[in-house]
Amino acid sequence: MTILLADPVVRAVRVLDNGDPLVPLDFAPGVLVREGLARRLDVARALLPSGVDLRVVEGHRSAADQSAIIERYTAELRELHPAADAVELDRLSSRFVAPLAVAPHVAGAAVDLTLVTTSGVELWMGTEVDATPEESDGACFFAAPVDAEARRNRTVLADALSSAGLVNYPTEWWHWSYGDRYWALLSGADNAVYGPVEVPAWARS
Repeated sequence: MTILLADPVVRAVRVLDNGDPLVPLDFAPGVLVREGLARRLDVARALLPSGVDLRVVEGHRSAADQSAIIERYTAELRELHPAADAVELDRLSSRFVAPLAVAPHVAGAAVDLTLVTTSGVELWMGTEVDATPEESDGACFFAAPVDAEARRNRTVLADALSSAGLVNYPTEWWHWSYGDRYWALLSGADNAVYGPVEVPAWARS
């Protein structure tokens, strides 16, 4: 059974931040992640088949941006599920966007990414990055019954990222993280090593 980010077991994971700074990804302009995650993404890139690379769409996200996404998506869900109470709406929302208290992106611990050829053409993954469960009819779930090409490409992505120490959020094939509470829970680590972090002054525009 998939553990969602809204599950209390995720919030219960301790955070002992190791102080890794946010750093820019040299292959993804404008994207910041924690230094330890950046190193692991370099490892993952080296493990990909020849002619294939990662395209990182998003890394660190501010708390304000995270809150805005939650509010927008929850409003959509409220219209689709008028009988749902607040607890159920939080559960449904967390399939697509993490609650602020445990959000891996806000910790600089997560990336949304896909595969591309070395010439920059995106490989078919079954849905676009950031397709909601409603938009994709559930095909955004990593284990969804997608076509053979998408399954093959998802497997290539997962093999490289898992081997580099990242974990996937199973309701979003594109979302992978290292160091956050969800990573700690799935990997069996004693604690998360990354908590919420602010963008450093030098990176602000």
